[in-house]
Amino acid sequence: MSGLSVKILRQAGSGLALSLLVALGSTALAQSAAEVRVGYVNPGRVSDEAPQADAARRQLQEEFAPRDAEILSMQESLRALEDRLAEQRLSLSDEAQQDLQREIVNNRRRIQRQQEAFREDFNMRRNEALGDLQQRILRVVSDFAEEQGYDLVVSDGVVFASERINITDRIIERLQRQYEQQRSNE
Repeated sequence: MSGLSVKILRQAGSGLALSLLVALGSTALAQSAAEVRVGYVNPGRVSDEAPQADAARRQLQEEFAPRDAEILSMQESLRALEDRLAEQRLSLSDEAQQDLQREIVNNRRRIQRQQEAFREDFNMRRNEALGDLQQRILRVVSDFAEEQGYDLVVSDGVVFASERINITDRIIERLQRQYEQQRSNE
């Protein structure tokens, strides 16, 4: 605080002094706020529209499609056994019915185990892919902010952001360029 400010504060009463301090602080804050460059990024939209997200979804689909098909095939076989039991219940011996029922129960358990393992593996791989994508997005936002001179970039928890500070489209464009460069290098 300058010597003049201290002198004014000593001469003024405490209420006036407080008002002066607030006014001086507001002026300084307004001057520094005018120099601060703020941006906003909608992370959900970036995650949805980035081509890397589509590529990750396609890769997961390709990776897990064979296991999904295997489970579907097992379910069809189970339905065939259940249909057979329903159709031949009267013509099968008690022992044959029990054997068929045991086979149905065992197949159901096997399918449940396969489905559970599939879900766990899929969720783990999806989380890995999402984590990688989020890290990439954060790097792109950070690099963009530094290159463009932003002091602050906010995302989640924002109630309102004007289009003037919304940099989401530019982040998506940068991710698209990176994706195209990566694909051309493959």
